[in-house]
Amino acid sequence: MSIELSDDRRAQIQLALEGFFLEEFEMELSTFRADQLLDFLMETLGPAIYNQAVQDARAFMQRKLDDLEGDVSVPWRSGGAG
Repeated sequence: MSIELSDDRRAQIQLALEGFFLEEFEMELSTFRADQLLDFLMETLGPAIYNQAVQDARAFMQRKLDDLEGDVSVPWRSGGAG
């Protein structure tokens, strides 16, 4: 599975990586190296993060469906007020 980023998003992340390296390590990171690092992170971390997000979304939706089922399964009373 390949996760694709828009050119704008990719450029934003590259700039963030460059800034991070400069601030944390006092090391200038070229755009080329930031791009290589981003590719590495996307390949190694991307699928795990994506899969976790899908599982979290599935669990969230399941809880909502369970709540809906409880709301719908309230017994209906016929014959007027009681």
